[in-house]
Amino acid sequence: MKSRPLTLIQDDLVDYDQAMERMTDLVGQRQRDERGDTLWLLSHPMVFTVGRRTPLEHLPDPARGVPVVETGRGGQLTYHGPGQLVGYLIVKLAEDEGIVDYVREVELRLVEALGKLGVPAERRDTPPGHELLTGVWTSETSRKIVSIGMRQSRGVTSHGFALNVDGDLEPWDWAVACGMPEVDMTSVKRELDAATMTEVRETVATAFEAAP
Repeated sequence: MKSRPLTLIQDDLVDYDQAMERMTDLVGQRQRDERGDTLWLLSHPMVFTVGRRTPLEHLPDPARGVPVVETGRGGQLTYHGPGQLVGYLIVKLAEDEGIVDYVREVELRLVEALGKLGVPAERRDTPPGHELLTGVWTSETSRKIVSIGMRQSRGVTSHGFALNVDGDLEPWDWAVACGMPEVDMTSVKRELDAATMTEVRETVATAFEAAP
């Protein structure tokens, strides 16, 4: 991978709608070259977000009381909640680079970060005719630990990844995650029986060459 230093923004718990407003502003600044490439690390209160291709039958029962928000990113249903590290990537792509190329880079950087944390992980190619396998999976237990959904507008990326660190995994079972009914979602804590959000944040920032 080529070097791609990013400016790091860090927040704790940010409401999803408020985060989308700020992300839109950051994207506009990057399109106008008013700021450099940026990684924004944060977490959200409980919310399900759905991509443009999410079937209605994949949504959670409204009785669960968790908001469901439509979003313009790629991918299908994803859960966000406390104990999950979300990374929004606002990056200007090279002229010969597409969003699929960059998503692959994001996968590989997260594989690197997880390896340093002690969780062997891998990206997967999607077989023809199968549901997209975008994201990162544990090598030893074959569970999904990172969800990725991104888009690009006028050459600048938005949205990003969600890495499960030490939060409650039960809400993943309330809906069909990532379009895959049988997917087994996991977290750093589940794989290692130990995890600190501070360490994960630092390791992920380093993998993305991100600094304040």
